[in-house]
Amino acid sequence: MPRIRLIARLDIKGPNLIKGIHLEGLRVVGDPREFARRYYEEGIDELVYMDSVASLYGRNSLHDIVRHTAHDVFVPLTVGGGIRSVDDVREMLRAGADKVAINTAAVQRPELISEVARKFGSQCMVLSIEAKRQGKDRWEAYTDNGRERTGLDVLAWARRGVELGAGEILLTSVDQEGTRRGFDCELVRAVSDSVPVPVIASGGMGGVEHLVDVVQRGHADAVAMADILHYNRLALPAIREAATASGLEVRAI
Repeated sequence: MPRIRLIARLDIKGPNLIKGIHLEGLRVVGDPREFARRYYEEGIDELVYMDSVASLYGRNSLHDIVRHTAHDVFVPLTVGGGIRSVDDVREMLRAGADKVAINTAAVQRPELISEVARKFGSQCMVLSIEAKRQGKDRWEAYTDNGRERTGLDVLAWARRGVELGAGEILLTSVDQEGTRRGFDCELVRAVSDSVPVPVIASGGMGGVEHLVDVVQRGHADAVAMADILHYNRLALPAIREAATASGLEVRAI
């Protein structure tokens, strides 16, 4: 089994770190830069910043937050929300991001995936998919923080995104997000087994058993955590220790 990456997901609204349930009912948690710095010091493998309202305004407002974070934090940083062009990607990379996650703009104009991959490399292009279950073994891709239907089948869209050049998939279960009831392992496994690129499972982690489950049963390559870290329900070193004890290979600190 390859080494599993532990990723902190930080959803941002304006200057604040926020958290919700099903990507709605957002509550302010604190200063995202302080949380990012703490997670880095505790040994996080990567960080993901998502601008939760960027799609509403058609722009990403994370430049300053990313710039300050990149000055103090030295792990890979993925930034998403409101990124609509190669120029937007270039600005984020210049601010200090290592990768960009694109959802709405990729759905609206799939060739953007190829443009980003050709210009900056597939490793930079993360396809963000917000999925809602539509029945047994069926999920639809959504945009705008799980508000807008696309009519796209998640598995077909994931495969097409990879064919166009996406080097990684950030897969969020809107149904499970913020519930602490565990990941949608069936969703994660279906996508992971359909594409040859890494899949990050996001949405639902309430305990280490959920991490172990989505890796062993869902075949996830990485796990994104938010609520469990933001509210100090379990510290990152304890998560890493418990994951190791369960047989997962994670980075030693």
